[in-house]
Amino acid sequence: MTKQVQDAFIVAAQRTPIGRSGRGYFRTTRPDDLLVAAIQAALKAVPKLDPKAIEDAIVGCAMPEGEQGFNVARVGALLAGLPSSVGGVTVNRFCASGLTAVQMAADRIRVGEADVMIAGGTESMSMVPMTGNKPSFNPAVFLKDENIGIAYGMGLTAERVAERWKVGRERQDAFALASHQKAIRAQQAGEFGAEMTTIVVEDRTPDLASGDVVVKKRSVSLDEGPRADTSLEALGRLKPVFAAKGSVTAGNSSQTSDGAGCLCAAQPSAGRRCNRRRTLRARDHASHVSDVCAAERSWDA
Repeated sequence: MTKQVQDAFIVAAQRTPIGRSGRGYFRTTRPDDLLVAAIQAALKAVPKLDPKAIEDAIVGCAMPEGEQGFNVARVGALLAGLPSSVGGVTVNRFCASGLTAVQMAADRIRVGEADVMIAGGTESMSMVPMTGNKPSFNPAVFLKDENIGIAYGMGLTAERVAERWKVGRERQDAFALASHQKAIRAQQAGEFGAEMTTIVVEDRTPDLASGDVVVKKRSVSLDEGPRADTSLEALGRLKPVFAAKGSVTAGNSSQTSDGAGCLCAAQPSAGRRCNRRRTLRARDHASHVSDVCAAERSWDA
């Protein structure tokens, strides 16, 4: 953006912990409920903000269907208690959906269209799998080499990146191990505490003897991904999962996750009314598309 009429500042930001999909602690928690918790936590951080001042809620979601469909941004805003005057729009740029929502919200403020915006993201890969519940690629995708990347998942994309830039298995495993170790140290030091909102999870199991449903509640306040027990040896024993002769494994690639996050962005005078120190100014953003997935048809997958 070359011209703007005012600055945009992030005055509050909160997120849920990140759970492992399929078997983690959010596997039965709806993504719109996670979004509600994140929105409420962000608003709690700015108690002097009048919710009626919020112009719109922009929420990113990579697979906006099922439990995270029906314009989940609007659903989350209303269930979080925001007035009906606050709009809601769901945006999709796959893995960058939430970040795109933040960019769009900041731009609305910077050009003077809004004073206060809600931006965030939510995803449950436990309830809505990667590519969605009914994937259907247009046959024309496969007619031109330059369009084949549309059908690539992140696993094959990672294989292409590793091949093109000569990132071997050993380097990937070492990077993965260092990531786990850094995350564990950060958790132990309480580095994520200020941004994290605790979620109460309900686990329901049947009591076969009585026929009752036993409900147990627990509080979750830490990301579920970092593993203190992993090692280079353990990572090295894992087999590639995306390409027969590949190098990307379940141990050195991103886990599939469940979680949500929300931030409140405001122009300077609105931020001052919240009595919040300016934490971050949205300066600019850009999008770039790589040709890494414009694959040759002969590539060995």
